[in-house]
Amino acid sequence: MRARIEDVAKVAGVSPKTVSRVLNNERNVREDTRQRILDAVRSLDYRPHPSARSLAANRSFLVALLYDNPSPSYMMEVQDGVLEACDAQRYSMMLQPLDATAPRFVEQVEKLISERRLDGLILTPPISDHEDLLARLREWGVPFACVAPRDRNCAGVVLDERRAACEMVAHLASLGHRRIGHIIGHPDHGASRWRLDGYCDGLEQSGLRYDHRLVVQGHFSFDSGVLATRTMLALASPPTAIFAANDDMAAGVIWAANEAGLTVPRDLSVCGFDDTPMSRQIWPSLTTIHQPCRDMGRIAANQLLRTIRDGGGAMVYAKFALCLRGSTGRVPDRPRRGASAGH
Repeated sequence: MRARIEDVAKVAGVSPKTVSRVLNNERNVREDTRQRILDAVRSLDYRPHPSARSLAANRSFLVALLYDNPSPSYMMEVQDGVLEACDAQRYSMMLQPLDATAPRFVEQVEKLISERRLDGLILTPPISDHEDLLARLREWGVPFACVAPRDRNCAGVVLDERRAACEMVAHLASLGHRRIGHIIGHPDHGASRWRLDGYCDGLEQSGLRYDHRLVVQGHFSFDSGVLATRTMLALASPPTAIFAANDDMAAGVIWAANEAGLTVPRDLSVCGFDDTPMSRQIWPSLTTIHQPCRDMGRIAANQLLRTIRDGGGAMVYAKFALCLRGSTGRVPDRPRRGASAGH
């Protein structure tokens, strides 16, 4: 017969309520008692019935990951991290795509919370920067955690993206590049602003002038990377290196460079941001900034679950690293056809 919570309590020598507190990861249970209960759970192969668990705790044990992001590789990594954290704490996760620019966006989220009885939300950019939604969630008292929000006054996870971008541009300058282009990310994402600011910081740190012709708007998509690169390569003095604000756009840069008959990195150095699996699958492999997307998803989920449990969620800073690979090299010895000396 299937073991019951009363059976676990009897073996552990505690009350069923104490077993429930341990299974729901609540605090104020002595560590030796917690371990005794977990040992009893394993020995009896106890598996609580989801419906009974929800009724007893007055929770659904379901959270939603909301996204409006054109980069599937980024979202897959974040999603895997969220799932890892939810599985460890016996929560379920639903993935919900939304259009953050829709006229009734906030009402859509409200309906989702109500119909699915969600315990909380994990918000990814640009939804994590939607001021009306954040204000409404606080008004409703709905727990949430954000991935890379502009406003750090909430639970979630962020990266020092400005400093990371600055270090990447400084690296390109150390290779001799003087005309360094930048493809900006989606205009609604806070990350796009930080990475652009970091690009400018890197130029200033390296003694290079900002040239607005070398900065082109993108949308974090492969196609926008292609179009932006075509624009820059058509200049009388094109860049010798392009820093795209994410890996998907950087892949578009490499595609457009090949289309133009250029070899990466001999004729054009290319780098991105995120270090998604795709960055290691294309040729040449992409120099990029490692943003631990999976870890960030896991951290955001853990901070949300802490908020749900006892209001203790916080903003956590994740670490970045430069990943130097085959898509960047020293500036060409001779200017390409149509190029003039840099500044």
